[in-house]
Formats: sequence, C-alpha cells, structure tokens
Amino acid sequence: MRWMNGRAVSALVALVLVAPLAEAASRKQEVDQYVTRFHQLRMFNGTLLVADENGIILKKAYGSANFEWNVPNTPDTKFRIGSITKSFTAMVILQLAAEGKLGLDDPLSKHLPDYRKDTGDRVTITHLLNHTSGIPSFTSARSFKDDARDPYGVSEFVQKACSGDLEFEPGTKYSYNNSGYFLLGAIIERLTGQTYAQALQQRIFGPLGMKDSGFDVSATVLPKRASGYEPVPGGYANASYIDMSLPYAAGSLYSTVEDLYRWDRALYLDTLLPAPLKEKMFTPGLEHYGFGWSIHPLRLHDGKTVTPGIFHSGGINGFNTLLVRAPERKEVVILLDNTSRGGSLQEISGGVLSILHGVAPRQARAPIGDVVMETLEKRSAAEAIATYRTLKKTKEAQYDFSEPELNRVGYRLMLSGRVPEAIEFFKLNVEMFPTAANCYDSLGEAYAASGDKELAIQNYRRALELDPKNENAVNVLKRLEGPSAAR
Repeated sequence: MRWMNGRAVSALVALVLVAPLAEAASRKQEVDQYVTRFHQLRMFNGTLLVADENGIILKKAYGSANFEWNVPNTPDTKFRIGSITKSFTAMVILQLAAEGKLGLDDPLSKHLPDYRKDTGDRVTITHLLNHTSGIPSFTSARSFKDDARDPYGVSEFVQKACSGDLEFEPGTKYSYNNSGYFLLGAIIERLTGQTYAQALQQRIFGPLGMKDSGFDVSATVLPKRASGYEPVPGGYANASYIDMSLPYAAGSLYSTVEDLYRWDRALYLDTLLPAPLKEKMFTPGLEHYGFGWSIHPLRLHDGKTVTPGIFHSGGINGFNTLLVRAPERKEVVILLDNTSRGGSLQEISGGVLSILHGVAPRQARAPIGDVVMETLEKRSAAEAIATYRTLKKTKEAQYDFSEPELNRVGYRLMLSGRVPEAIEFFKLNVEMFPTAANCYDSLGEAYAASGDKELAIQNYRRALELDPKNENAVNVLKRLEGPSAAR
C-alpha cells in the first residue's frame, strides 16, 4: 500500500510538472503558426521574441536579412530600431536628473545656451520628453528629404532644423516630435562630455550586457546587420539611403530582439534608475505619452479583454519595429522587420498577446494594397480601382481592406510622380472611410502637390473638422491660406 501510494503521488507530481510545460509548448507552437502566416503573406519579415514572467516563450527569425544574397534572418540579426531609440534617450536624461545634473523643469536654454533664447526659455526638458514643446519636428519639413543623405554635426543640425518658431505654447498640446529628442541628445553630449553613442554604451548597453546594440553608422562594417527594403509589386526594392546623423537621439540605434529583451527585463528593476524617476517615465501625459514610451491599455482580439500596456514603435527607411510590454504578467512582444511592414506589427502583437491570454486571435489577411499595386503595374488606375471594388464585394474576408491600405497605394504613386493617379486612390479611400480624418489629410496633400490649392484647402479643413488635434492640417492650412500664399 505504501508503494502504491508513493507511485500515485509521484504520478501526480509528474502531472503537475508536465502540464505547464505542455501548455507552454502549445502556446509557442500557436504563436509561431500565427506569425508564420503573416510572413507567408509578405506582411512580416524579420525577428520575433515573445516572453512572460517565466521567461522566453518564442524567439525566432523569419525570412531574409539580405534578399540579394539570400542571407536568412537569425535571432541575433541587427535591425535599425527607429524611434524605439527614444526610450533609451529618455533613460539617460532621467539618469542625469537623478545625478542632479539637470532638472525636468529646466528650460532648454539652460543646457543649450546657444539655442535661441526666445523659445529656449519657454521649453522645458519635460516638454521635450513628452512631445509637448511646440518646436516643429524636422521630419515634417519639406527640406527633410533633400537633407536626409547629408551628414550633419549635432550643433549644426540643431541650428538648421531644430530651432523653428513654436507651433503652439509649450505644454498645451501633444505633437510627436523628432526635433525634441534630437535636442535631448545634444543635452546629453553637453552634460556628459561624451558623444551620444558613448553615453548610451557606458550607461545602458554595457551594464545590461547589450553587446549587439549601438549607434548605427552606415560606413561601419557591422556583422549581422539586416538590409532595409520597401515592398514593390512582385518583390522588394532597396530602401532609400538616410545618413544616421539625422535621426540621432530620435532614431539612430540598432539592436536585436535578444538585447531588447534584456532592456525590457531591466525596466522591472531599479538598477538603471531610481524608482520615483522610473515612475515618472511611465506616467502618461497628453495623448498617453510618458517619457520615451506610450502608456495605454491594450485591447485583445476578442474586443473585450484589456490589459495595461507600455510600448513604442519605430520606423526608419526600410525598417519597422515594435516593442510592446504588458507589465501585469511581464509579457513582452518584440518585432523587428526589414521590409517596411509597420502596418502589420500592431496587429501581430495584439494577436500574440491574445494567444497568451487564451483569446483567439484574428487571422492574417492579405493586404489589398499589394493586389492594387500589382494590378497598376499591368493595367490602368481605373482597372485597379475596379479590381478593388470587385474583391471588396466578393472576397472581403480574405483581404485587409483597412484604411491604411489605399493610403499606402496613394503615397507610393506620389513618390513615383504619378500624382493624378494618387488622387484617384485617395478619393476612393475617402469614399470607403468618410469619417476618417487621415483620408482627407492625404487627399489634401495630393491636391496640394498637383497645384490645386482650393481642393487642398477644402480637404484639409474637412480633416480638421474630423480631428481638431490634427496639427499637420493646422500648419498646412496656415501655409495655404496665409498672406504669402496669396501673392
């Protein structure tokens, strides 16, 4: 009897131990199958890491790091991470605050005395951190595309592109702003006596063992660096070049999913930053933005389940990235893509988190924008629009007909100089989504590019009616309707 009881107890213990392992293996397989479908539809090409409080669930690479040589992605492939860089910049600024080298309410001009005093005295460090400074973002300037290939020194670029007249009173509005984080990088260099890259290496990458992260310099021979691509009908094109001195502290870093996982785990500790300042980092301000992070509940794919979320995305020529943290169960989803597929990453991360919470995810659907672009290669715009309408009527469940799809087509045509055709697709998007401000904004931009100022103004006004917070529409309307436009 004792032997029999002992065997029963042993079996029970084994069952208790094996069940969680089987569940974890099942989740890993389900996540992999889910993401694989996005890869098969050309909606994701890169690396993925998924983890929870028990550690890594899945770490895997999909597709190629270099299409020309057919070099596969691996979990340690290095990707440009774009604006996820901002979370690292914010961390160093807060470390300097902890050391008493700056105050979060200090005016910009205190730490950059050469900055124009009339605005520098009104903009604080906090305004720069949470995108409420009112300083125009250099990436919104018409000259940015012309400047993007040229190297600039930090002080030179601050003067040229980060010192414009304020668009609104600091602290009163939120407007995502790369100039603000460029200026924070300049402050880091001034207060540490190091380059931005050196400061991050000493303060974050070194202490956390992030050996595969750093400031991306195009001239450097960097092992296992992914190449960046843009989708075109039937394949991919090499992404346009950008000198990395421009994104700088707003978007210049490279990393891997493994290093970003180290970063995620470190943020649960107080080793890099005292708890009170870390709390400030993750306190949402206007539009749910804290210091280098968006703080917003994450809604899972059942439309009902909500979990607290902390996240940041990134986008830079050829690359899109997303790091999503669900701190209640220490879940994290890290997605690094080298084919400009930013529109899919949020859907993928939401689906993965849904799986972790036992919620059935929405399955991947082929992007209708790709079908339209492939049709445009062989047929007219009218025929491509007819194809769109037919598929929407007969096979809507098989394709992604969301708002960004036709917008993507329109901007691809504008970049190719096919503005009249772009207008037709932006008009179709307005028809499909008559209450979406962004559709009218894009149509207004296309009319402005065609020289039709009246229709541009009409559509920008409609965009502003639907979204009064649309700062781009406000600024463009000032330019189109201002005295200089009348001359």
